[in-house]
Amino acid sequence: MSAIEKTFAGGEIIIKEGDSGNTFFQLLEGKAKVFKNYGQDDQVEIATLDQGQYFGEMAVIETYPRSTTVIADGDAKVLEIAAEELGDYFTQNPDKIIEIMRLLATRIKTMADDYKEVKKMLDSIHKSDSSSAYDGFFKMMQKQSIFVAPKSMRLEKPSVEELLKAGQLVAQQSGSAEEFPYGTVMYKEGEVGNCMYIVHEGEVNVYKNYGAADEIKLDSVKPIACFGELGLLSGEPREATAAVEVSGTKIEAIRPEDLESIFKTSPEKIEMILKNLSYRLRVITYDYFKACKEILEASQN
Repeated sequence: MSAIEKTFAGGEIIIKEGDSGNTFFQLLEGKAKVFKNYGQDDQVEIATLDQGQYFGEMAVIETYPRSTTVIADGDAKVLEIAAEELGDYFTQNPDKIIEIMRLLATRIKTMADDYKEVKKMLDSIHKSDSSSAYDGFFKMMQKQSIFVAPKSMRLEKPSVEELLKAGQLVAQQSGSAEEFPYGTVMYKEGEVGNCMYIVHEGEVNVYKNYGAADEIKLDSVKPIACFGELGLLSGEPREATAAVEVSGTKIEAIRPEDLESIFKTSPEKIEMILKNLSYRLRVITYDYFKACKEILEASQN
């Protein structure tokens, strides 16, 4: 068995914040509620989970403590999948590979949008001496899924260790990688993506407003790492342009329909993609909370 079913009574804890976890869950029946700082004075309800949704996957993809507490909201039945059985689970349910990737991509997109709003407010506060400049921030916090209270501000920058380990496992698996000359544009800002990429040799840079006077380099992608995965998984227009920076760069293109066959022949690549997504989510979450903390501290001075 690659997974087991469990039933929880209303109010029973399914996962607890701070615990080390090596399993993740899919809600089969009922509902569940997600809390930050459960049982504390600054307890915050983050979300309600409905049938079919996954949770707890971050602790399986990376070795990381649980970030929230999940409580059964009435009787609930879940499917629990252990980290060491993830391969068997994907073998039996290959369609779940892209489903879980899309879940992470959606969370990254949501957090990135929230971060942009907080950054705008932070820039506005820096330019204003009025205490009213903080009003918009606190109103937004009340509406968002994560309310930032002082006790919630336990910031820890994500480590790249898990990401590097995952990359090392696929270092010799170039597969169908092709060689591209310097300056090749892999995709353009505004295009709708239909594939993602793995850099096996060389370097790819990611730009905003590529070729324009206000061009900004957002990232530099070197072996072994992914890029373009959010455009593929979200189905939304690319938010940046990716261009080859070193002549002879070797890049492997991956499409949604390739994922099942890649998992059968090179499961390490699927693990690497998942860890890239997980790392990106942790980084943008860290940046978000850091900006929120700066606003809170400024408001209390």
